[in-house]
Amino acid sequence: MKSDPKQVVNIIACGALANELVALKTLNQWDHFNIDCLPAKYHSTPALIPDAVREKIIQIRTHNDGEILVAYGDCGTGGLLDVVLEETGTSRLPGAHCYQFFAGHDAFNDLHEAEIGTFYLTDFLTQHFETYVWKMLGLDRKPELLEMYFGNYKKLIYLAQTDNPELDQKAEESASRLGLAYERIFTGYGEMEDELNKISNQVINIKNLTLNTSLEKTA
Repeated sequence: MKSDPKQVVNIIACGALANELVALKTLNQWDHFNIDCLPAKYHSTPALIPDAVREKIIQIRTHNDGEILVAYGDCGTGGLLDVVLEETGTSRLPGAHCYQFFAGHDAFNDLHEAEIGTFYLTDFLTQHFETYVWKMLGLDRKPELLEMYFGNYKKLIYLAQTDNPELDQKAEESASRLGLAYERIFTGYGEMEDELNKISNQVINIKNLTLNTSLEKTA
């Protein structure tokens, strides 16, 4: 017998959010969340995101009845991800990108307005700076491209999800390599945690309602 589709949420997520999502699921005992991550490299190749999300939605709906939440922002897809979500009747986390999820909508906008030329790192991007920034941009092969990519940037802000001295040091070293001023802002899991908590509460309420209805029928 198939389970009630409203009692399970399948989260299709960017691989760059995997650690945070698993940590939140464990911390909050969100056993009704199934997390399915797409490759983290899509963070740097946003044109691949819409079709990959569409394929994952089709795959999930073929095998189970669970609700689906897409843990992406627009993430540089130019609205194409939202087209896929509208076509498939699926929702995503509100916001433009993961930096906004973590910092908070208003706080991120304030940071952006204060200095447009800011480059942002999260825990994931700090940990994997070499792979997803330095090498992805070809700076390991052509360091002369640094000025072309970052000549208009002034500052690097590390939006920290955790207190980790090793990551703090890596982020500061990354700023130095890019020739940028450095700032660290602790965000925790930000609005992403808030949104997931709302969804979790909705699922729990539905479970309780279903249980109460079943008990009334058997009474």
